[in-house]
Amino acid sequence: MKKTQTKAFSNLVVSLLLAALEIFAWVQTGNIKTAKNAAVQPSTFPRIMIVGMAVFTAILLIQSVHKLLRMKDDDPLAQKAESMNFIKDKGVLAALFVIALCALYVWGFRSLGYVFVSMILSGIVMWLIGVRKPVQLVLIAVLVPLGMWLVFYKLLQVNIPMGVLQFLRDLVDKF
Repeated sequence: MKKTQTKAFSNLVVSLLLAALEIFAWVQTGNIKTAKNAAVQPSTFPRIMIVGMAVFTAILLIQSVHKLLRMKDDDPLAQKAESMNFIKDKGVLAALFVIALCALYVWGFRSLGYVFVSMILSGIVMWLIGVRKPVQLVLIAVLVPLGMWLVFYKLLQVNIPMGVLQFLRDLVDKF
């Protein structure tokens, strides 16, 4: 079997794609506004996460190259890599759907507000992962974003866009 059809080669390709994504993300964090006289900048946490991803990507890349160079026929990574058929694989379709939802989340964050889009996104994702009890689904999808907003707004004093639920901020500000 050709080495380009093995799991080790597919791991190599995925690690290179992830490295490109991490470089792109690192460059994008350079566009985040800096805070004067602050030890921790808004770009710090995303960059820590990117470095963490990059460490695991580098490990996968090194392992893949090592396996490809020294691969024997009985090696598990020498097996033929499975192809992903997007039409038949519901997991891949669900993942692509969640990625599209996250893009819509970013798009609607300012105009619709954090709480509203978080409620919708978390409800849909919970449904996708199998939560079917209506009371549980609604309570978690509503209360978790509201609770997080309250923590950030009142305790941490972070002004998060409220969009269509602006009346909640006005109501909380009265108390």
